[in-house]
Amino acid sequence: MLLIRKEELKDYNDVYNVIKDAFLSAEHSDGNEHDLVNVLRQSKSFIPELSLVAEIDGKIVGHILFTKASVGKDTVLALAPLSVLPKFQKKGIGSALVSEGHNIAKKLGYSYSVVLGSEKYYPKFGYIPAVNLGINTPVGVPEINFMAVKLNENAAPIKGNMVYAKEFGI
Repeated sequence: MLLIRKEELKDYNDVYNVIKDAFLSAEHSDGNEHDLVNVLRQSKSFIPELSLVAEIDGKIVGHILFTKASVGKDTVLALAPLSVLPKFQKKGIGSALVSEGHNIAKKLGYSYSVVLGSEKYYPKFGYIPAVNLGINTPVGVPEINFMAVKLNENAAPIKGNMVYAKEFGI
């Protein structure tokens, strides 16, 4: 049975390995996603409630992290990374992590989530080109892969450049 829960300190080593293994064969990867998560956990952008793990029979098989970012004067979320062990991919685990992350983010009062990812995967969660929501695409990033979703339908419009946590190096 699949369980999605908040990441705990005792999970850090398992999560590190899940992320590393998940991105070994990823189409888009810089090979440092596992190290980035370790650094983000120490940053002021880290939101413990939005670092989630997916467990099956007590084994961590997936992880998702949302951190604070900004667009103009507004705080938004950056979804990065989403990781599922290769042998557990294409079984709905990533979808469960994204959906639960969005639900928690809404409860915490966040209105937008931004992702740099697959244009084939993220639209099923409502992600559209970020520029359509007023968020400028960073230089050098393909517009089709820079997407955002409005988590709160009543959210005020936003406009400006996306500013990631400095740990991203973007």
